Amino acid sequence: MDEHRPLPAPDEDASLSPIIRHPLQRQVLVCTAKSCAANGSEAVLEAFKARLTEEQLLFFKGNREGAIQCITCGSVGFCAIGPAVLVYPDGVWYAHVRPEDVPEIVESHLKGGVPVARLVRKQLG
Repeated sequence: MDEHRPLPAPDEDASLSPIIRHPLQRQVLVCTAKSCAANGSEAVLEAFKARLTEEQLLFFKGNREGAIQCITCGSVGFCAIGPAVLVYPDGVWYAHVRPEDVPEIVESHLKGGVPVARLVRKQLG
């Protein structure tokens, strides 16, 4: 990267990346690293995307009004107990998540604000 190149102004960046100004409520990060993937994390990711799309909550190019972003992430250290799902800004780390758990996480946690205790293995703060 060129150290002497001036950075664009925040307003310029916001015009190119609408998410900068969008009032997201949460981010759902699904680990798709090797161990989590071997335990079915891709299916968990797809289940989240499908359910959040169905509920019109998913923020993506097709729905700029959605309040929740769902993205993949690398290993978070839960390798032996994946698939791992992290919810931010809540700081909730879920383990052993299966596609059939997704509706409960969406309803209870993402919509209702109450984490699904049986799947929580770590909570920051």
